[in-house]
Formats: sequence, structure tokens, C-alpha cells
Amino acid sequence: MNIEVSNAVKEIVKSIPFENKFWENILEAAIILPTYNESENIRDLILAIERLNINSLILVIDDSSPDGTQEIVRNLQKDFKNIILIVRPRKMGLGTAIIDGFKTILSLPDKPEYVITMDADFSHNPEDIPRLIQHAKEGYDIVVGSRYIKGGEIVGWTPTRIIISGIANKMARAILRLPINDLTSGFRCYSTKYVIKAAPKLKSKRFEIQIETLKLARNLRMKVTEAPIKFVNRKRGKSKLTIKEILNFIEFIIKSALQIS
Repeated sequence: MNIEVSNAVKEIVKSIPFENKFWENILEAAIILPTYNESENIRDLILAIERLNINSLILVIDDSSPDGTQEIVRNLQKDFKNIILIVRPRKMGLGTAIIDGFKTILSLPDKPEYVITMDADFSHNPEDIPRLIQHAKEGYDIVVGSRYIKGGEIVGWTPTRIIISGIANKMARAILRLPINDLTSGFRCYSTKYVIKAAPKLKSKRFEIQIETLKLARNLRMKVTEAPIKFVNRKRGKSKLTIKEILNFIEFIIKSALQIS
């Protein structure tokens, strides 16, 4: 199932063959994978997720990758009925991909208990997904996979990059008054309760979605925690984090700080 983002979300869901529903019990998690030029990673990542012992739906949101990412996902759909592919007309940003994913999931006739977001480049280990879900089952609405708490780890970054990232997270935490050590981690487990409340309110187009979701959780008085993860710098493909993305992120933090003060 492939569809342009310009069509209504209900049209996306309408085209899913629910008469052949792939989950027999409660759908435990929907996993959102935003992609752009991830042909070197997406097949192995999806296969790794399929090997997990969880009842899941995999939602790939691709921004018209020219490298064959879509074709790889379509081939996997022939073997796995729990994969949905949404093709957007152009590169539209991480924030809009996550928001589109949230809205699509909320339109399903049977909603999952949890929603996972993660990178599609194997920086995030799929084997950590069950642990994030387990933390969420303790009553948390967002579980952030954290590189900066005890047990967390970063592999493949230079010491300088680790220091800069750590300082940036500490500064953002202090400025925004958010009780999380790894504000920029995209590996997360959200309760569907949170997604229902957040989806209509979220507006971020790019990387700043990671901050906006946490701010909104605080404003909604919802529970947030962290769980340690091992982050491995991508080995294949190119990073999507550009200077423009970084500047937009800094601008968002400054505007948010001014709103608080």
C-alpha cells in the first residue's frame, strides 16, 4: 500500500486490507520508520524487527527516496503483511513524518498499545524495543532511549562530537526545564494515550520534534522517563542531520525559552 501524503489519512487506512488482519491478539506496538535514501539499511532493519517477539505493525514513511528504498520495502511487503509504506512526494522533514505516522496509526480500526519511533539507519538497535515497551508498561507515556544515563553508550562518534552533544543536551535541559538527559534521542516509546492527545497539537517540521513532544508531555502532565540504549553511529548511508536542521533546532530552543520566561 503506497500513497501520497496529499491524500487524507483516512484514504491511507481505507486501502489497508483489514479483512486479512495480520494481528490476532492486541496489537502491541506500531513502529514508525521515517526514511530517505536508506536502501542500504532498511531491509536488514525490518527483518530484525520482524524477528522480535512482539505483535507489531511497521509503518515506513518514505520521502520519495531516489535510491530504491521504496522498492525494497514493497518486496518485503510480499512476505510480511504487517508493513505499511507511505510515500510522500518530496523530502518533508522528520517532524512531519512522525506526525503523519501518529495520525495514520490513530486512524487504524485497532490501535496499538504503544508507538515506537526510531532511526532507519541501525543507529538504534531493534532489540532494545521490548525493553522500552516494558518501561512504558510501568505507567510512563514517553520512554526515551537515552545515551546519557547510566548504562547508555555511544559508539562510533569522536570524543569531540560526544562532548558537544552532551553539552548541548545539558544546556537544552536547563533552558527548557525538562527532566530528561537525552532530549535529542529519536528512539522512543510513546503510549497511545499520549499520541491521541499530542497528534493534533504537534507542529514541528524537522528535528525539533524531539523537543516539542517532551514539552507537550510536560504541559499535559504526562509521565516521562529514560531507559539506557547503545547508540551506534551509522555505518552505511549518509546522515540526514544538516546545518539547516541544527540551526532550526537552536532557533526552536531559543523560542521555547522565551515562551517559558
